[in-house]
Amino acid sequence: MRIRLAFLSQRNGSFKNNSKLAGPAIQIPQVSRRMAIGDLFNDGKLEAVVENLKGQPMILRLESGSENYWISFQLEGEKSNRLALNALVRATAGSLVQLGGVIRASYLSQNDPRIHFGLGDYQRVDKADILWPDGKLEILTNLAADCFYLVREGAGEVSSGSPGAGQANRP
Repeated sequence: MRIRLAFLSQRNGSFKNNSKLAGPAIQIPQVSRRMAIGDLFNDGKLEAVVENLKGQPMILRLESGSENYWISFQLEGEKSNRLALNALVRATAGSLVQLGGVIRASYLSQNDPRIHFGLGDYQRVDKADILWPDGKLEILTNLAADCFYLVREGAGEVSSGSPGAGQANRP
């Protein structure tokens, strides 16, 4: 049996082993099969759920407050497929450009189908390019951070909301 490892991106193509700082839960020697990532509590913070061979799944959750901004997209296909599988989103906030996609389930787990981007200090997404599975491009602009966006293929932004009765979840 091995312990789990946690790595932190250095934003230059390399990663730093942060396992000892990630808390005692990942230090327990245990056989695990799969991990899924998602915003389980709809607060803009991503959690990891680890499926263990024996015992119950483990939820790894960030305990410290984050002052960074985020944005989340839930895509609904109309002409392509309802789940928008294989749709891609490129989010641009200032000089920060990120790419995310809707992917299918994997053995023993399913990541959150919403696409989540960490924005750091950026309070808005200048542009979100959505490439739908049928090849059509949809562009959304000037989107507020700390919000969940529902986007329906061909209709653009259908609704948006912040965690907690319309209030952004800021420390």
